Amino acid sequence: MLGDPVSQDRDGSVLTHIRDERIERTDPTVRLYRTRERQDFHTDGSDLVALLCLAKAATGGESWIASSAAIYNEVLRRRPDLLEVLYSPMPWDRNGEEAAGDPQYFELAPLNDIGGSPRLFYISWYIRDSQRHPQAPRLTAEQYEAIELIEAIANEPRFHVEMVFEPGDVQILNNGRILHARNTYQDHPDLDRRRHLLRLWLSAASAHSVAEPLRSGIPRR
Repeated sequence: MLGDPVSQDRDGSVLTHIRDERIERTDPTVRLYRTRERQDFHTDGSDLVALLCLAKAATGGESWIASSAAIYNEVLRRRPDLLEVLYSPMPWDRNGEEAAGDPQYFELAPLNDIGGSPRLFYISWYIRDSQRHPQAPRLTAEQYEAIELIEAIANEPRFHVEMVFEPGDVQILNNGRILHARNTYQDHPDLDRRRHLLRLWLSAASAHSVAEPLRSGIPRR
């Protein structure tokens, strides 16, 4: 009813377990959802992202959500010169999800107009991680300023609301209109009681909200 599930990784997974796998993010190929580290404000690679809570953390793990339109308007108020920067392509790391022989990064502007409205597609660590590839374009000082300003605004208390997941809760977000973040957390020592969410990425014509190439998920390799 809401949309069509799309792949979330190179293995073609359409239902992903969001839990701490007791691994460290030693390089960008380890995706943050597999750890208990904080995830700053970002969007996912689909029109909609849906989460179902099976078990909550012992402490922490709160979900923060913020309106991308409110952030856009605040950037316009504070630094209108940076909007043009956000409408220009930036390099994004593929985090090891690319096929053999494919480029290790792609280029995409964080801001795109879709249906006459600005849509913000944003994952700051993908942009920053692209700089590990010598062939990727170097980020400019203005580009760093722009992505840092988005994070700074979203993290201001007046620009986000906090949600605490309880077992059975479902959260469905439109990625083109909402940024979300997750606080770091501590689990129960018993692995069977660790924080555990299930995630779907959905492509939905009624909520066409983000630009390609990631709107349709990560291609199966």
